[in-house]
Amino acid sequence: MSSRELVVLGTGSQTPTRRRNHNGYLLRWDGAGLLFDPGEGTQRQMIMAGVAATDVDRILISHFHGDHCLGVPGVIQRMSLDRVPHPVFAHFPAEGAEYFARLRHASSYHETATVIAQPVGGDGVIAEGRFGRIEAHALDHQLPTYGYRLVEPDGRRMLPERLREHGIAGPRVSELQREKSIRAGGRTVTLEEVSVPRIGQRFAFVMDTRLCEGVFTLADRADLLVIESTFLDEDARLAHDFGHLTAGEAGRVARECGVRRLVLTHFSQRYSDPAAFGAQAARQFPGEIVVAEDLTRVPVPPRSHAPAGETTAGR
Repeated sequence: MSSRELVVLGTGSQTPTRRRNHNGYLLRWDGAGLLFDPGEGTQRQMIMAGVAATDVDRILISHFHGDHCLGVPGVIQRMSLDRVPHPVFAHFPAEGAEYFARLRHASSYHETATVIAQPVGGDGVIAEGRFGRIEAHALDHQLPTYGYRLVEPDGRRMLPERLREHGIAGPRVSELQREKSIRAGGRTVTLEEVSVPRIGQRFAFVMDTRLCEGVFTLADRADLLVIESTFLDEDARLAHDFGHLTAGEAGRVARECGVRRLVLTHFSQRYSDPAAFGAQAARQFPGEIVVAEDLTRVPVPPRSHAPAGETTAGR
């Protein structure tokens, strides 16, 4: 199993169907678990996908339409039932704080889990840790909505053959990484001599929105972009009226932002052929496209070897 992957729990919009549950997405990022937009039925979908309540470290809600948040009561109550030992942080639009409080305490239960509400009041960094930083950026929907992205800092990849050449091994490797230079073999060896730049990876989550600046900011150079494509292109006017994207618009975003792997989701139940979403996105985006299905797993692509800070496309 990849240590960085998206577990798709649900892909439907507005109402669940026989094949698609309400939204729900768990990002496994090394040791962290980020649960995005848990819609109705998410607790059961987690069981079906082999995701435990203890796997979740953060809950991130884009907005408070029911298909993006009605699973919160079950998920949080399950955390208490399973006695999740670590604190769980919940991020959501500050304007919806009352909704979150109602969902969190929707019924009586014995609360043992520590859930820490951290309302999002504007664009910027909302969390930092070993994973890097998590940012929120406002989107353009019918009510306050945020998208999220995880940005891993750039680093360096050690080259074993160069280390051997200079006789550096064991704890001295960590010392070099920490100090940036050490004495070895009668000379000073710098970190740059025995390593190459390692580009930090990026994950972006864009739900219900029209095209806006926030969409492009979130998607910029994303290794994995999860983005709504509620409507097909022929219904672009309907998409705009209701604050959504089309498959073609999602593909355009991926192309202009230098995305590496595009995941389409949040499909309207009015369409019967999921492949049509991928076909329309492909007219705009020549890269890899995944038309999401419930209970599938999408790995984050392997690291890019382009120089740090370089992008292959831009707006």
